[in-house]
Amino acid sequence: MNEKHVEVLIVGAGLSGISAASHLAEMESGKTYMILERRSRIGGTWDLFRYPGIRSDSDMFTFGYRFRPWYGSKILADGPSIRRYVQETAENYDVTDRIRFGRKVVRVSWSSETRLWTAEAIEEKTGQTEFYTSNFLVNATGYYNYDAGYRPVFPGEERFSGEIVHPQNWPEDLDYRGKRVIVIGSGATAITLVPAMAGDAAHVTMLQRSPAYMMTLPRHDAVSLVMRKLGIPPGVVHRFGRFRFIAMQRLTYVLCRSAPHVMRRLLLAGVRAQLGPDIDMRHFTPRYKPWDQRLCVVPGGDLFKALRRGAASVVTDRIACFTETGVRLTSGEELPADIIVTATGLQVQVAGGAELEVDGRPVATHDRVLYKGVMLDGVPNMVIILGYTNSSWTLKADLAAEYLTRLLAYMDSNHYTQVTAVARHTDRARESAMGDSLASGYIKRGDMVMPRQGTRAPWKTINDYFRDRRALRRSPIRDAALRFTSGTAVPPEMEERDA
Repeated sequence: MNEKHVEVLIVGAGLSGISAASHLAEMESGKTYMILERRSRIGGTWDLFRYPGIRSDSDMFTFGYRFRPWYGSKILADGPSIRRYVQETAENYDVTDRIRFGRKVVRVSWSSETRLWTAEAIEEKTGQTEFYTSNFLVNATGYYNYDAGYRPVFPGEERFSGEIVHPQNWPEDLDYRGKRVIVIGSGATAITLVPAMAGDAAHVTMLQRSPAYMMTLPRHDAVSLVMRKLGIPPGVVHRFGRFRFIAMQRLTYVLCRSAPHVMRRLLLAGVRAQLGPDIDMRHFTPRYKPWDQRLCVVPGGDLFKALRRGAASVVTDRIACFTETGVRLTSGEELPADIIVTATGLQVQVAGGAELEVDGRPVATHDRVLYKGVMLDGVPNMVIILGYTNSSWTLKADLAAEYLTRLLAYMDSNHYTQVTAVARHTDRARESAMGDSLASGYIKRGDMVMPRQGTRAPWKTINDYFRDRRALRRSPIRDAALRFTSGTAVPPEMEERDA
């Protein structure tokens, strides 16, 4: 058994974990910290996903860190470039040497007696169990299962003679050159895969149960390119670009929610202009309102170009069964395939699947609410980093990391050793904190584990960068909803609290 102790323990070395560690590295307090990462490299999502065309679906002005701007010209960056950016950030802030790779955290337990977290981790190479203790815990594992994506079982799939692949577990040696490919799905992954594979495959068919809203973005930001040619300093160009894209993200979301019929017409008109007259718009006309599910971004119109030249096609129908040579639809049509890609989504989980305990009692995250979107009700000395669902993930991750450092500095200056967010029963709504505005499949599947939505501030998750910036970066740390203690005081009981 191996024991280690740091003041702050971070779980996860992806975008969120490296952001938290970089902010801690800048603190003048010199707090000790460590990151436990299950994978063998930095990057999290951007190290896991290796499928063709993998890229961000948020602009890099906002998907990059505020404290370390992304100066590339592309609006959407490819996965390997994003992973390098995260790794270089870790190196710049001397974070890399504080990461313990290959550690799967299976349980985290808080003790009110010792005022410490204990993380139980398995070193997956050796199977050895290790224990790490810390005064504060930061969960930066995101919200989905890294072991397996969502993969429905299709009737007759055992009869299919070709290969069936899920994008989350993409084989390095998969050769699709000259082959017929079916991509099942209509989300961001499918929309990325189809044009990326269409150049080498004999034909790629995107088979969808229902269409999604799509929006084309140029590959490069023309405004930034002009500003650079005029000699405007890179920092100014980046700040202006970041402001523009944050505002555009928010405006698009607000308009979709407040004027859905107008936005529907605008979005469909944009797609129609890209497709041309020969492709049926029914494959691109969703039944739901804009932003009931996340908008899918098509960089440079690459999907539409593949469709126009005949390298790809879209079929809207339901699957009756797999056959030996492809997929039979409920309409009776059979689609031939050599490879079937099931781009059917993610499995949602909290804390990387680790068990969460306080004083020996398991904590059901489904029954808890989030304070300002960063602290779980009734769980002492823990920050959980969850990015936005309606704009760039990193915007919220960075705000959460900034709040963490402010909170720790406040506790140090006031000699507090423990902080607990305490909600009333009436602060908790029935719906998920992620599911109040989105009807995506992964949101619905995650309802049983995700924290609840709050009924009022500071418990209501609003997914609004400008409001969160005030709440997390500028508002006083002291709050009636937070219980600060020092010495040997015991935190509030974990039983459900009434009004």
